[in-house]
Amino acid sequence: MNERSFVRAARTVTPVDMAAAQTAAVLHSQLTKPAGSLGMLERVGVQLAAIAGRCPPPVPEPVTIAVFAADHGVVAEGVTAWPQEVTAQMVANFCAGGAAINVLARHIGADVIVTDVGVATPIPSDAPGLVRRTVRPGTGNIAVEAAMTPVEARSALDVGAGVAAQAAAGGVRMLVTGDMGIGNTTASAAVIAAITGLPAAAVTGRGAGADDAILARKTEVVERALRRVPAQADPLLILTEIGGLEIAALAGLIVGAAASRLPVVIDGVIAAAAALAAAALVPDAARYLIGGHRSAEPGSAAALSHLGIEPLLDLQMRLGEGSGATLAVPLVQAAAKILAEMATFDAAGVAGKQQPG
Repeated sequence: MNERSFVRAARTVTPVDMAAAQTAAVLHSQLTKPAGSLGMLERVGVQLAAIAGRCPPPVPEPVTIAVFAADHGVVAEGVTAWPQEVTAQMVANFCAGGAAINVLARHIGADVIVTDVGVATPIPSDAPGLVRRTVRPGTGNIAVEAAMTPVEARSALDVGAGVAAQAAAGGVRMLVTGDMGIGNTTASAAVIAAITGLPAAAVTGRGAGADDAILARKTEVVERALRRVPAQADPLLILTEIGGLEIAALAGLIVGAAASRLPVVIDGVIAAAAALAAAALVPDAARYLIGGHRSAEPGSAAALSHLGIEPLLDLQMRLGEGSGATLAVPLVQAAAKILAEMATFDAAGVAGKQQPG
């Protein structure tokens, strides 16, 4: 990966095309349906036109689910009941095709790319298809120290931007965020609280099934981490002090996708934290984001609200991996097809709504 791939991507991101969005909105008013009757599908179709710069927008396919995996030193604080070794074990499971995200990816006909950006436990050398881009073997314990150095944070951003650029060069037309990392809901809650200004208790959830005692400890750890971050801190400082390697890589992926004018369907709370960071670093990148689902984690709703994103699904999911966002992909593609294939009132010979008077 080029060391400056994130910076290059950030400079390349341009605003979405609002003229194309307006054309799509007008076209929706001419299609054989009552205005607004397709609800959020209409909004997504308009957004896809703005991203593509034309109406109707192309159907965003093929699709790649980009899963970034990393470990977190904060597990030493007892914020999760799961051992750190599970991260590496699940990465091997992803590579073998046996995880939920693999099943859902096959269901929608998408590819899965798994990138190790900071897994602490060794992953078998024969893990098929694993992209090894380790920045460091796990973060520091954010309760007492910085997650990483600024150089490491930039390197993780570069990894994500590089994955997006490679996917775009290979013909991918939409990306989905995925993640794996024991302890990463703690880091995500800290990032979300730092960027939104919300208190730790409002954005910290149970993650992978924490009981009341673990949740209380987790919330206290997030509060401790936040004490080291000044209000309205620079997003790179936030990632450095209290973020995660996979969170930074996902932020890089989002900016890299925007640089190639690709829509990005974001998943749950880890992706939401990354989306906040990406939007803080490169504001125009936010317009390329589509909310796949609202995670059961409270930080997800808080982050999406801060970004002004209404998610397509709410299935009370909290698995991660990219699972909820992957389920939303067919809806995003349907939104493009509506604009491309549905007849207008004039073309179909259907009488439109009569105006009063």
